[in-house]
Amino acid sequence: MNPLNQLTDREKDRIIEMAWEDRTPFDAIFHQFGIPEKAVIKLMRREMKESAFKRWRKRVQNRSTKHHKLRTNLEINRFKSYRQKSISQNKIT
Repeated sequence: MNPLNQLTDREKDRIIEMAWEDRTPFDAIFHQFGIPEKAVIKLMRREMKESAFKRWRKRVQNRSTKHHKLRTNLEINRFKSYRQKSISQNKIT
């Protein structure tokens, strides 16, 4: 069964918002929702206009802040942005 089909509209919106943020790595989305990077890309392609998806994809491809392993400062292990104060479970322990 496809995990994307089990998401609520609110969860889809949150995943899209997290994916759109430059500093939120795909690892954070996986940790919080259990959705791997390939599924996030599939969700973005399905839910966004084609032009917006292409802009997003071009921007995040090989971006070090979107891929935890590519980060140069591995001491940064937080996933929260200043707007995510009320969201829990988005930090690797």
